[in-house]
Amino acid sequence: MLQFLIDTLLRASDLALVALGLSMVYGLVKFPNIAHVQYAMLGAYLSFALRAAGLPLVAAIAVACVLTGALTLLLHLLVFRRLLKSGPAITMIGSLAVSMLVVAVMQGFAGSFPRMFNLPVSAPWQFGGAMLTPLQATTLGVSLAVLAAFCGLLFYTRMGRALRALSSNAPLAAASGLNAEGLTRGVNFASGALAALGGSMLALSSGAHINLGHDMLLPVFAAAILGGLGNPMGAVAGAVLIALTETAVTNINFGPLLQLLGGQNAMVFMPVSYIGAASFLMLLLALLFKPYGLFDREVRRV
Repeated sequence: MLQFLIDTLLRASDLALVALGLSMVYGLVKFPNIAHVQYAMLGAYLSFALRAAGLPLVAAIAVACVLTGALTLLLHLLVFRRLLKSGPAITMIGSLAVSMLVVAVMQGFAGSFPRMFNLPVSAPWQFGGAMLTPLQATTLGVSLAVLAAFCGLLFYTRMGRALRALSSNAPLAAASGLNAEGLTRGVNFASGALAALGGSMLALSSGAHINLGHDMLLPVFAAAILGGLGNPMGAVAGAVLIALTETAVTNINFGPLLQLLGGQNAMVFMPVSYIGAASFLMLLLALLFKPYGLFDREVRRV
C-alpha cells in the first residue's frame, strides 16, 4: 500500500506542474493551448543540452526554464495573441500547428533517440516494504516546494489576488486599474517555465525524448479538465486523481476476479500500455458528468 502511495505521488508530480501552467494560461486567455505539453519536452532537451555543455544540473534546469518561459511568452505575443482575435477555436487549432512545429524542429536538432542524463547511481531507500530512490525523492520534493510556493503566491499576496480577479472577470479587473497585459505576459512566462521544470524533472529518470510531450498530452489535459480549466489548484488535484487512476490500473491484481468468473487462480495485472486508456476513461467520465470540472464553482462564474 505504501509503494502504491509513493508511485501515485511520483506520477502526480510528473503531471502537476505542467497541468498547473496549462490551467493558469487558460484562466487568462480562455483557450486550451495544445502546444503547452511540448514546452515540457523542450525544457527537457534544453536541460540535457546545457548539462552536457558543462553547467551544473541545477543551473542547467534553471536556465532551461528561463529560456522556455521566454519562448512561451514570445509565442504568445507573436502568434496566440493575434489568433485570439479570431476566437478560441481558431487559436486552439493554431496551438496544434505550433505543437507540431516544435516537435519537428526538436527532432531535426536532437533526433528521435532518447537523451539520458549522466547521473550518479545510488541505492534506493527501503522502508515499510516500499522503495524510493534519492532522485525520486528530490524530484518529488522540488515539485511539492514549487506547488506550495505557487499556492502561497496565489492566495496570500497582492499579485495572487490580482491574478484571481483577472481570471474571474477580466474587463472589470482591467477597469479597476489592474495591468491585465502585464499579468498575462507574466503568467505565460511562468507557465512555460513550470512546464520546462516538469519536463526536466521527468527527463531525469526517463530521459529527454521527442515523444515526451505527446505522452503527457492526454493525462495533463485530463487533469486540467478534471480540476476545472482555469482553476490552477484544481488542476493539481486533477493530476493526483489521474495519477491515482493510472497507478491503480497497473497495480491491481485482477486474478481473484477472473477466478470468480471461472478462470485459473493466478496473478493478473494490466499491461503498462493501458495507462493511456485510464486517462481516456477519466477524461470521458469528466466530460460526461462534470464538464466544468470537479471544482467548477470558479469556472462557472467565468
